[in-house]
Amino acid sequence: MFELNLPPFDVKISSEAGKKRIFDFIRRRHVALTPEEWVRQHFVHFLATTKGYPPALMANEVQLKLNGMSRRCDTVVYDRALTPRVIVEYKAPSVEITQKVFDQISRYNRVLHVDYLIVSNGLTHYCCRIDYDTQGYSFLPDIPSYEEIL
Repeated sequence: MFELNLPPFDVKISSEAGKKRIFDFIRRRHVALTPEEWVRQHFVHFLATTKGYPPALMANEVQLKLNGMSRRCDTVVYDRALTPRVIVEYKAPSVEITQKVFDQISRYNRVLHVDYLIVSNGLTHYCCRIDYDTQGYSFLPDIPSYEEIL
């Protein structure tokens, strides 16, 4: 797969019917190994091991209803009261992070009302904090630790 701008971890890859699968330690099962999934697994391991995010308070492929249609957030991080705090959107390393990607994650936030939005293609990562009082946002220089998002 691709080398990413994220720390390595002990990747568990299997094969089923000729298709490669990667173990998702959040969902506790093997899932199809796509370039986007490769980024997701590296990023959730980074959040857990480097930034102190409790795996039990992270969820992958979170379903939500937006304008009557079902959508899925790539990863949602919750606080200890199970209030959503962060939405993370992943793209394959070959996909450029553009305004369109931020528009997508912003639409999801209309439903979840989190304080932080993170976008990553595994090579470049962006994090912004939403300020609901001023109806604005600010980009952060780094991904905050779990304690910093509370």
